[in-house]
Parts: sequence; C-alpha cells; structure tokens
Amino acid sequence: MTVQETDRVEFVQQWEEWYRRHDQQLASPHGFLAVTSLRWLDATPTRFEDAPGAWSSTAEGVLVELEDGEELTVDGSSVRGRYSFGVLAERSSVNAVSGDAVIEVAKRGGHDILRPRHPDNPLRTGFTHTPSYRPDPHWVRSGRFLPFAEPRPVTVGAAVEGLQHVYDSPGQVEFELDGTVHRLTAFNGREPGSLHLLFTDATSGVTTYAANRSINVPAPDGQGRVVLDFNRAANLPCAYTDLATCPLPPAGNRLPVAIEAGVKIPLERQR
Repeated sequence: MTVQETDRVEFVQQWEEWYRRHDQQLASPHGFLAVTSLRWLDATPTRFEDAPGAWSSTAEGVLVELEDGEELTVDGSSVRGRYSFGVLAERSSVNAVSGDAVIEVAKRGGHDILRPRHPDNPLRTGFTHTPSYRPDPHWVRSGRFLPFAEPRPVTVGAAVEGLQHVYDSPGQVEFELDGTVHRLTAFNGREPGSLHLLFTDATSGVTTYAANRSINVPAPDGQGRVVLDFNRAANLPCAYTDLATCPLPPAGNRLPVAIEAGVKIPLERQR
C-alpha cells in the first residue's frame, strides 16, 4: 500500500469515527431525539403530560410546584413541593431528573422553556442513521482567520419562528474553493480558541437540510491559518425535530456553491 493509500485509509477511518459519534450523541438516551415537547413558560403555573409539577416563569426565575407524590432530582438532591431554578442565563440549561426522563429547564431567546426528554420517545427508538456523503479530501480546505478588533454581536434568526439569538463573533474565516474566495462569519466554538461556522450552500433544501449545517474549526495557528473540513458538516438538532430552537446562519454565510460533503437531510424529514 502506498503512502497516499495509507493516508486515505486513515482519513476515511477518522471520518467514520466522527460520523459514529455524531449519531451516537444525537440518539443518546437523553439526546435531542428523546425530546417530547417544547414548552414556553409564562407566569401561569401549568402542568404538562410529559413532566411532573406545575411550571411557571416568574421574576425569580423558573418555578415548579410539585404535588404530593411528585419528585425531581436536581444536582443529585431530591426536590419536593415548591422549587425555584432561579434566573437562568441566556443559552444555559439545568436538567432535572424524573424517573428515566430528564426535564431540561432552559432559556432561549430571552424565554424560559421546558423540554422533557424521554428515552422511549418514538423518534429516538426508531432512529437508525443519518444519510451522508462519502468523505473526500477535496472538501478539506485551508483558510485564514480574520479577527475583528473587538468581538461583534451578531443577531441571527432561529428554527422557531419569531425567535432570535445574539452571539458574539470574534471574526471571519476566509477560504478558497475552485478559484473563488469565500468568507464566513464565525462564532466561538466549545474548545478554547476554536470556531463554529453556521452555513447553507447550494445543496441546502436539495440533498442537505434547508435551514443550516455547521462545522467546527480547530483554533487558528500563530499565523491565523485554519483547516475547514466540510466532510464533518453536521446537522443541528432542528434538522430532526421541530422541538429545537437552533440558530440560523448569519446572512453572509449562505454559500453560492454546492458543498457536497457532510451529512444530508435526515431520514426523519424524508417521510
């Protein structure tokens, strides 16, 4: 086997491992496929069929009022009666355990929400895999990170109509594809210094999910160089369920070319 062939085998193996992790995380017992409802809380205590207690959003934060015989576990401690989750920060979440279910309490777009997650949800139990393109080194592109002098707040839409998200952007990522230079507004990634790109392209709504896909970009090197691997373009949870509040790409992140790499439209959206 030649060096080139060995490199190709390793490239495919690494992509396959990434692909497996993508689907495993999605279909984990309390992943997004386990979500059974999305509840927008208000000041009126309200009971829901898939979560114990009466829930409300107040000046002191999210409150739950549990009846006799109802119980939650929060941070390892048993909760009964009236319990306050406090005022949540934007994009933060707290998980309360009820039997084999997890009740996610969160704030999205300035709204307090409740998102119960049940492992026996049919969307999860019926999940098999996400269709994808085969990995191709052509879609691994070198680029440059162009930092802003100061992070800029960027407002984007959401999968839920009427909802908006605001993220600080540290800069843009520039790369070349087939002789044309493209720039994408970047957000901060989960790992220190890493970047997160939301985008659509000419495949969106055709072979890939219409609203968005994303790629994670490792931290730039000392010269600002980055590597964009579009083979790892992933779906956000909203590609699978309407019970997600995923952000949409910034207006300038709509690529006019077809990125025929990464994951495709989920089978759940093709039925």
